[in-house]
Amino acid sequence: MNRAPVLFRVDAAPRPGWEPLTRCLALASALQRRRRPAHFLGRLEPATLAPAVKRGGNEWLPLASETAGGADDLDETLRELRRLKPAAVVVDHPEIGEEYLAALRRTGVLVVSFDTLAQVRFASRLVVNPLLGPTKVAYEFERGTQLLLGARYALVRPEIRRLRPMRAQEPIPPFRALVALGDDDPNNQSGELARCLLNCPKVARVDVAVRPWHPHLEALRQLAESSAERLEVVCEPGETATRVARCHFAVTAGNAWSLELACVGVPQLLIVQSETHWPTAQRLEEEGAATCLGWHANVSTATLRQAVNQMLTTAEDRQALARAGRKLIDGRGPDRLVTALEVLLRPALREVVKEAA
Repeated sequence: MNRAPVLFRVDAAPRPGWEPLTRCLALASALQRRRRPAHFLGRLEPATLAPAVKRGGNEWLPLASETAGGADDLDETLRELRRLKPAAVVVDHPEIGEEYLAALRRTGVLVVSFDTLAQVRFASRLVVNPLLGPTKVAYEFERGTQLLLGARYALVRPEIRRLRPMRAQEPIPPFRALVALGDDDPNNQSGELARCLLNCPKVARVDVAVRPWHPHLEALRQLAESSAERLEVVCEPGETATRVARCHFAVTAGNAWSLELACVGVPQLLIVQSETHWPTAQRLEEEGAATCLGWHANVSTATLRQAVNQMLTTAEDRQALARAGRKLIDGRGPDRLVTALEVLLRPALREVVKEAA
């Protein structure tokens, strides 16, 4: 890699969650295909995440500041900007506000913000929302800021997108279900949902996809050991991709994982775990790519069992959900984001694009 790097300011811990780190890693992977190295600055919890970041060829820089978005945090970030001289800095943290972003922009570096909340006024040159909401009207931003929002910019990981040709046809029964609530499982519902699916007459096997840092991973593995080999827990990307290829439907939460499964054509039942993911869940249902069962606290066991029975009754209905998902999410979001970033970094190319338009 022989081009100026990109600096990512992102934390991964219980409070901000781990989804931001996964987003940034997906973008970093796409940037590496353009020979741009990535440096990650932030706090990791647990510390075992550091090797996972470095495994992709990235550099990890631990952040000393304990207060995200504070003066000490900003000072450390500015110090790394002066040292690394990156082409751009990508900020993905819900607690970093307007003044922080404005200070970064004053340095002259290209500032990119990942945001799914639209709660601050953005001084960034580029604002990216890889989910399906909120829409542009909810965002406040300064003159010159560009917004990249929605399905075209969904961040689908390479190991998932490679499954798209394999999922062109539905796997052969017996029926397999996948519980995939995403990088975070804030309400610890993966085990409960798995037990419910095991009691559904038509479901032969259940796979639970979680991250290695899941706080109740050991309890899930104990549940799998007591299930007479009908339940399996997977953590690694390769194992997860294999289960996605084999499953007939999935129970998800309307987050980034839901968009990845839509991309490869997996029919889904959505149980929303976070307010942030409501717009995505609603849009997937409106597009006919999933069935939204509602807020996690309001979905009963009977409701889930009825939805599963209906899902597995008619192959044509599952195929319609799969087609709608594949049509909505094509999996090229990371490449589009990198192209947009490169255009902003090359003024001469930007003028050519304007003239062509």
